[in-house]
Amino acid sequence: MADRTREAADDGATEGDGGPHGDRGADGDGIRTFPFPAELAVGGVGIQIGSMGTDRTWHADAPLHRVHRIDFHVVMLFTDGPVRHMVDFTEYEAMAGDLLWIRPGQVHRFSRESVYRGTVLTMQPGFLPRATVEATGLYRYDLPPLLRPGPAQLTALQAALDQLRREYEDTATLPLSLHTAVLRHSLTAFLLRLAHLAASSSRASRQQTDSTFTRFRDAVEQGFPANHSVSAYADALGYSRRTLVRAVRAATGGTPKGFIDKRVVLEAQRLLAHTDLPIGRVGAAVGFPDAANFSKFFHLHTGRTPAAFRAELR
Repeated sequence: MADRTREAADDGATEGDGGPHGDRGADGDGIRTFPFPAELAVGGVGIQIGSMGTDRTWHADAPLHRVHRIDFHVVMLFTDGPVRHMVDFTEYEAMAGDLLWIRPGQVHRFSRESVYRGTVLTMQPGFLPRATVEATGLYRYDLPPLLRPGPAQLTALQAALDQLRREYEDTATLPLSLHTAVLRHSLTAFLLRLAHLAASSSRASRQQTDSTFTRFRDAVEQGFPANHSVSAYADALGYSRRTLVRAVRAATGGTPKGFIDKRVVLEAQRLLAHTDLPIGRVGAAVGFPDAANFSKFFHLHTGRTPAAFRAELR
């Protein structure tokens, strides 16, 4: 299934053709967004699950080792490694027993050098009801994509995934409506375990998460295109600057300014990759009216100019 999904995306997508399995970026940038290939799902349901094979071929007209996006969820459970995979411009190295969870809209890239072995699950947005989506944190983009379960967690996750795969492949026992309902329940059970692992991993990596940091994080997510001031966020949230510094350091190990800058850089990278906006307009979109100041900021944090970063993706 994993091979069929990727090959379908390849077969239907050439750079700029607007084919059925991939569209150009919203501004004609050539960065493809692959939709969920519902026509390949068994029974036409909103998920796919199967093995990641070694005989995948990359088509020269749409190689997935280039930066692209998807509009669905992908969860890969690896049985071999290491596998290097880029998500939102960060390289992750997965080993046997690790999981990689990629959410809709995230920029990512497959590795030509790595061999992908294991099980892959894809989920179409809207397949699960809203209450389940919220309970499982499907759109918690703040959670880490790379997950490393302990032995007991891995056993439980593998068992839940195996059960889901059996239900997915069994199209003869139940009518389609009941088959789909059973799949939703089996998928929910797996995702609840996965979400618990993701939240636990996030807490461990941050050491602690408190309401001060959570409020700051949410405020930055809403305000970063125009507000880069730590003092302004502290005032708006009703905290002293010192309180905010302590909370962010405890949660991330870094500073409030570093947290803001990291979010600004990520958004700039996404705009540079996804759009043909002039460099100056990209800078303005993330709070830098002056293009020269934006270029200095971007170079300071990435080691590359915005133009050089964009050129590497083309």
